[in-house]
Amino acid sequence: MAIEIEDKFDVPVDYELPELTGLPGCTGVVGPKTHQLVALYFDTPDLRLAARGITLRRRRGGTDPGWHLKLPKAKGVRQEIVHPLTRSAKIVPRELADLVLAYTRGAPLTPIAELDTRRAVTHLVNDAGIRLVEIADDRVKGTVLGEQPHIERWREVEAELIEGDDKLLAKVGKRLTKSGASPADSASKLSRLLNSAAPVPEVRLAETKPGSAGEVVVGYVASQVAALLAQDPRVRRAEEDAVHQMRVASRRLRSALKSFKSVVEGTEVLQEELKWLAGVLGEARDLEVIRERFAHSLAALDPELVVGPVGTRLSSDLLDAEHEAYDRIREVLGGERYFALLDALDDLVATPVLTKAAKRPADSLEAVAAKGWRRVTRAYAAAHAVEGQDREVAMHEVRKAAKRARYTAEVLGMGKLAKHAEAVQEVLGTHQDGVVAQERLAAEAANARLAGEDTFTYGVLTGLERAGAARAWEEFPTVWAETSKAVQALL
Repeated sequence: MAIEIEDKFDVPVDYELPELTGLPGCTGVVGPKTHQLVALYFDTPDLRLAARGITLRRRRGGTDPGWHLKLPKAKGVRQEIVHPLTRSAKIVPRELADLVLAYTRGAPLTPIAELDTRRAVTHLVNDAGIRLVEIADDRVKGTVLGEQPHIERWREVEAELIEGDDKLLAKVGKRLTKSGASPADSASKLSRLLNSAAPVPEVRLAETKPGSAGEVVVGYVASQVAALLAQDPRVRRAEEDAVHQMRVASRRLRSALKSFKSVVEGTEVLQEELKWLAGVLGEARDLEVIRERFAHSLAALDPELVVGPVGTRLSSDLLDAEHEAYDRIREVLGGERYFALLDALDDLVATPVLTKAAKRPADSLEAVAAKGWRRVTRAYAAAHAVEGQDREVAMHEVRKAAKRARYTAEVLGMGKLAKHAEAVQEVLGTHQDGVVAQERLAAEAANARLAGEDTFTYGVLTGLERAGAARAWEEFPTVWAETSKAVQALL
């Protein structure tokens, strides 16, 4: 996997590259070296990948032949996943086809276009010969495949960072524009080609009144749907923090639909499905967190306190369980129930059932934030009405209410309120994490005891977790008092 950082420029056919020496840190120019590249692009018949700015191709020629999947991450930055060339030119490798299932949802991937490019590559290097920036001067013949093929020819220039920095890339771009280049209108060659034949379908977004409550809520929901989809390929590859980010997106969506039901209605079934998805993702995430937690705790212990194969049980055994959880996630992410959920989210963004309140000014939603915080205070009052184990359970409800209040405040850009709600969520979360860790340690100690292993270290770790949870429990009244006072001043 690689991250591409590049700028694209449209240039006339008779364009001449400017002098590129004298840029900061660059001491030489190597090239140009010419390559012939032939790329066959794949998509669904209705161009679901192109609509999301995703490209999937099989390319021959040049220095990096193979299958390339490019996923958008941010402006000018793309995540590229490479797979070796396969014998078949028209069957997408399963590994790549699976990574775009959230977009294709089972629809077939077929060849849709071919790009034949004569590329002249020039490198800007430093005094050690390290390549800093690559300049690709491309003369392109593009063909949209079909019963009546559509052909386009053009020339463009790409400047891509190799080992340089953003400032150097900006200076290269300035030189190119001064010599007659202009920033490209299309994000990729494929989008330029396809749009020349017929407009690429766009992701549908409901029309809402500018400055209205509906605009705020629908816009936020659309952003979280996009965030969920963006994490899907990363989760399938078990990339760092991906399952956490996808779980957060599903929770934020559910929270927004619950909190703003006065604006968008009829989402109860969808909320339950989002809860289901968060649960599916939760097993792997919880194992990931607890494994890292135990690794940190063991590393902090004096060596004489670590007795027996406790490190193995709390690392590799948990990692094996985590891998099994990821296998279950991948199975779910390839299933019809998940695809139906994604279809429902697309429909929600495109055709939400908006109420009359959606037409009100956006600032009318501040009442929803105030209601959210009142929910937290009611949960806190209910928790104080019970004792012992029942209070711990009730305080977990306080934490959930605080998290929902935080998400609601974030939707509305109420940063201070979100921060205060997060303070409540965090201290209660610390207590809850300690309780969960103790339960896991008890289970692992029982397994160790059955295997005839010394369980001393499990007791040490349990004591540390119990102490940490107790500190958070004792700290909470102070946090609550300070937070309540601050929120009262805000609302």
